[in-house]
Amino acid sequence: MSELDGPRFGPANGGDADALVVMLHGLGADGNDLIGIAPVWAREMGSVAFASPHAPFPCDMAPYGRQWFSLQSRDPADMLAGIRVTAPQVNAYLDGELDRLGLGPEKLALVGFSQGTMTALYTALRRPAPIAGIVGYSGALIAGDLPDDPVTATPPVVLVHGTADEVVPFGAMQHAEATLTEAGLAVESVARPGLGHGIDEVGLGIGAAFLRRVLCL
Repeated sequence: MSELDGPRFGPANGGDADALVVMLHGLGADGNDLIGIAPVWAREMGSVAFASPHAPFPCDMAPYGRQWFSLQSRDPADMLAGIRVTAPQVNAYLDGELDRLGLGPEKLALVGFSQGTMTALYTALRRPAPIAGIVGYSGALIAGDLPDDPVTATPPVVLVHGTADEVVPFGAMQHAEATLTEAGLAVESVARPGLGHGIDEVGLGIGAAFLRRVLCL
């Protein structure tokens, strides 16, 4: 059983869930940060259950919030070591939520923001069966993770990134798109001119449209 937990929302229509969207927050936040998107998306996805777990570790760069792995060191080897510890916990949480709702992996999508995008990409690409898709906002692919930990699943991905991101450079999206495409994934990337480290209304619409498509809603 996973030790992760966090807020849940829906299905908004009150029925059984037809699909599951799990949201992975950024560094220094917690599951409450992204679950607020769920009621917005639920207007067009009323049969979807949303879940937003708290990351497993206290943030070591702030006196509040959580982290999926430490970013005290930005050395790719250190980041990989950290995410390898986290991935099994995320997978246990995903499997538990799917079992709870009686859904298969083809009805699961991940949404990540910043460090949550890094975590979503690493984890989903190494599950035994592909999930429906990944939405990554303002994130990155950890350098070297594909050669060191080979991909076992290739779900479709949409990446959305602000050109004025002051935290995760905009070029991280272009690197991720090129690397993931070379690994056999179908990747769509969307630049948001002038947007900093965040998610805007256009980005929310792009994510919603992608989720409806890959979850066959």
